[in-house]
Amino acid sequence: MNNPYGIANLWQQGDSITRAVAIVLLIMSVLSWYVMALKAWSLIRLRRQATVAAESFWHSKSLEEGMNMLAPDRNSNPFRALAEDGANAALHHEMSKEDLHGALNMSEWVTSCLRRSIENITGRLQSGLQVLASVGSTAPFVGLFGTVWGIYHALVGIGVSGQASIDRVAGPVGEALIMTAFGLVVAIPAVLGYNALTRSNKAIQSQLSNFAHDLHAYLITGGRVGQTPHNVVSLRSKEEA
Repeated sequence: MNNPYGIANLWQQGDSITRAVAIVLLIMSVLSWYVMALKAWSLIRLRRQATVAAESFWHSKSLEEGMNMLAPDRNSNPFRALAEDGANAALHHEMSKEDLHGALNMSEWVTSCLRRSIENITGRLQSGLQVLASVGSTAPFVGLFGTVWGIYHALVGIGVSGQASIDRVAGPVGEALIMTAFGLVVAIPAVLGYNALTRSNKAIQSQLSNFAHDLHAYLITGGRVGQTPHNVVSLRSKEEA
């Protein structure tokens, strides 16, 4: 026996606006889940890369070997991109001492370049989160609009029929309230996903900052922070020579 009240009846009895609101909520839900799945997979991959960057990179024999150990190209690993930007900044400063940035010492120049690189990486990490924020903040109101319109549509139909018994009112009004529930079902996962991804991004950003700090120390002094500099000749030593 078919339920005379429910989602199917809401779709059949609803007008074009009610159906449009339902379709919009469905699209918002699919889009938010797609973004959450895509960003979650990306964060899992970044955690693995962070482990390699924290350990394996610093056990390599040279900077070039360490970068190749991270990834074959900069587009697939933000830690590789950060190391490459730092190395290029140090080399560029050494080879272009007559330019305006030559007035800065190498430490300040490398720090500035690494900071810009981290900002670019952070921007890519945060891409897509705006979708979740928008869905989480607007979906309840879209559902509420569908409810208000559904109640109006139901009351107009009841007024035209001239029958205002409780069964005539409760059914259509209850069906209209389903739209509010739809809005909450779409918004709550988006908000939770946004908060979880934001926390994970902050953890990755902290690891990037730590890696950049050690990388800066290596490029300037030839050793990581907290370690005795090894026999690798730093770019600053070359500059002073």
